Amino acid sequence: MTAFEPNFDDDCIFCKIIKGDIPSYTVYEDDIVKAFLDISQGTPGHTLVIPKTHVADIFGYDRDLASLVFARIPEIARAIKAADDRIIGMNIVNNNGAVAYQSVFHSHFHLVPRYSDKDDFRMIFKDNAKKYDETDYARLQNAIKAAL
Repeated sequence: MTAFEPNFDDDCIFCKIIKGDIPSYTVYEDDIVKAFLDISQGTPGHTLVIPKTHVADIFGYDRDLASLVFARIPEIARAIKAADDRIIGMNIVNNNGAVAYQSVFHSHFHLVPRYSDKDDFRMIFKDNAKKYDETDYARLQNAIKAAL
């Protein structure tokens, strides 16, 4: 594994939070990630986990960075859940690109505690299965496999 080397973008709000130029409600921090409360609090305890190096989105990760960052997410998620016994689930969301609702272009993971199915947080996955046949699935499968 290569050594972790932080890199910052002076115009990035999350880089400014990492450097302490902008205050945050930090819940976890080490040399690799910083986790802090999302200012919007989609649900109580909504936390962002960011790498302590500027990477715009998931497409900028290599295996080493992914391993370092992703390994910390379950521990942080468990702590959020343990902090409130009303939490019965959690969405972990990573948006990549403006079309995918990414608004800050420093990779981040939303850990959104779920209290009930009426806690005002929604994700909708439309079922388009009727638009696909075996040929369509095989074409998609082969294109992705070829890119790997």
